[in-house]
Amino acid sequence: MNEFYTHINKRLYYITVIIVIFLLITGILVKNPFLREVNAGYIIQIVLAFILTICLLLYPKYVTHYLRVIITITGAAYFYVLFFLYPETWSTFIFLCLIPASAIMFFDSKLFYFSIALNSITIILLFGYIAFVDKGNLYPYIKQDIIGNVINFIGSQGILSFIFYLSHGRIKKQQLYYEQIQQSERLKTTGQLAAAVAHEIRNPLTVVKGFLQLYKDDPEVNNDKKGHFTLMIDELNTAEQVISQFLAVAKPTKELETETVNVKSVLQSVTDLLLSYGLLHDKKIELEMIEDCYIAANNIEMKQLLINIIKNAIEASKEGDSVYIVAGRKKDAVEIKVIDYGTGMTEEEVNSLGTPFYSLKSKGTGLGMMICFNIAAKYKGTIRFQSAKGKGTTVTISFPAIK
Repeated sequence: MNEFYTHINKRLYYITVIIVIFLLITGILVKNPFLREVNAGYIIQIVLAFILTICLLLYPKYVTHYLRVIITITGAAYFYVLFFLYPETWSTFIFLCLIPASAIMFFDSKLFYFSIALNSITIILLFGYIAFVDKGNLYPYIKQDIIGNVINFIGSQGILSFIFYLSHGRIKKQQLYYEQIQQSERLKTTGQLAAAVAHEIRNPLTVVKGFLQLYKDDPEVNNDKKGHFTLMIDELNTAEQVISQFLAVAKPTKELETETVNVKSVLQSVTDLLLSYGLLHDKKIELEMIEDCYIAANNIEMKQLLINIIKNAIEASKEGDSVYIVAGRKKDAVEIKVIDYGTGMTEEEVNSLGTPFYSLKSKGTGLGMMICFNIAAKYKGTIRFQSAKGKGTTVTISFPAIK
């Protein structure tokens, strides 16, 4: 949510906080019956008001979950102190009902559920105290209709929950929309850059590669130098692959024909292709296909997607480990799981996958994974990552199944 925390929001926040602080000071100093005879309750009220003021002023600088919890607990304690300190003021009970509303302002779902649970427990204890200990001496307006007050409290929490549900849902949609705009801007920038880079670099690379191949085949060149030429040609091939990925983003190939793809056949073909690559790094590929499954996609693009993801799993695995591929039908979808027990990723790294130029490989560009996401979205599929650092990664690829 930090992206939405703009200058205007800060200004509005501070205006609101100043009003709240003014009301706190007014409640403490203006026509307060305890000004003449200070007691412990009045001192607690002043201390809580001071803590709440400091926390509210510090919050924009330290936007943390723990500070929000402190603000909520301090605010709740302040309102309960008011309730017990001024029993003749019936409006303090309204503030008790509105304590979870602070979580709506912070857009913190965990804090909201915590405040609802905490407030419900304290209200139960409060009603028990009024019914069995106080017996309506100080709080007759609650004792006379305690069942009605309980119903009103439950109703107020229900209304707050409904408001939080609506506002939280809207904020989530705005956040998703904001992320989609960012992604489209990245793609646009990558496309423009790719179009410029491809034309300026590809032609010189082709010329250099041609001369290197010519010198490599020259019988007058000794074998040591030929080895150097081979190394240089391999590096140029790597550069050409990167440029080809740029071109795939900048100017995607023409729409390929959608066909009925046999997932079992494609997976078998891809695993056979990558088997030697895995053995070269002392890693195995184990395929478990439950049944024949079919999806509407393009055979070439499906192979491209699976090669990218399985190759990543092989590279992330440790020597001697295996990459497990499990595929089968799940309700109306075909699910393919690629499982490795390699280095794994943090939540932040998982969220950054598919971003141009973001890669966990030393020579990676991040474009391959972005193309995978584009292929999945093109055929109404999804790619989900479940990973933990040091424990490996499970990639779940899902597509709508067809008969």
